[in-house]
Amino acid sequence: MALVAPSEAASTKRRPSKSASSLVRSRQRVIDHGEVFTPAWMVGAMLDLVKDESERIDSRFLEPACGSGNFLTAVLARKFASVQARYGKSEFEKRNYGLSALMSVYGIELLADNVAECREVLLRQFDDFVSVKTDSDWHEAARRVLSVNIVWGDALTMKTQPDDEQFITFPEWSYLGKGLFQRRDFRFDTLTQTSSLSAVSDYGVDSLFADDVAKHDVFQPVREYSPMTHQEIAHG
Repeated sequence: MALVAPSEAASTKRRPSKSASSLVRSRQRVIDHGEVFTPAWMVGAMLDLVKDESERIDSRFLEPACGSGNFLTAVLARKFASVQARYGKSEFEKRNYGLSALMSVYGIELLADNVAECREVLLRQFDDFVSVKTDSDWHEAARRVLSVNIVWGDALTMKTQPDDEQFITFPEWSYLGKGLFQRRDFRFDTLTQTSSLSAVSDYGVDSLFADDVAKHDVFQPVREYSPMTHQEIAHG
């Protein structure tokens, strides 16, 4: 992943929120899980620190405690703005690059209701942007992407919930052009080892898929798919 977003449990001490109650769902959830949602102004300020990356269509963002999607929806809005500016005049390109933008956001969340809400919010955001209905293949393709990109799990153990025996796996999506997408699946626990290998790489720290790093055994995909159209993703 190119960038890892900070947890939604980030401190809100810098500036009081206009609606503090909107940052928590219940006191018990705060006690049990430390769940405090990040206000929109702070999300914007954080993303401005990586403005170019947050606006690049194919840059990958992983939120390890994504909550209901405050960071990911903000990232996706910036990406969609870039898609609109570059491909807005072509429905075909706008929809394909819009789906590519959606494919570039990832999340892990401990609480099941947050996972469901995050997926639904991002799906509605995609539908609205590309102007499709819920019975379309575009909607179904986006739903299937989100079902694997937004994971119910624990970023600390790197395992899924409730079955803690399954390691989290993320798909690496790539848009090949002409309506074709490539998918390769990687285990999250192996992806986190990139920092040590990249530090000695001639390609620098952002070299997960550079040739020398990619040849390492731990960075081989656990599964690789043939190129797919959005219809094939929807019905695969």
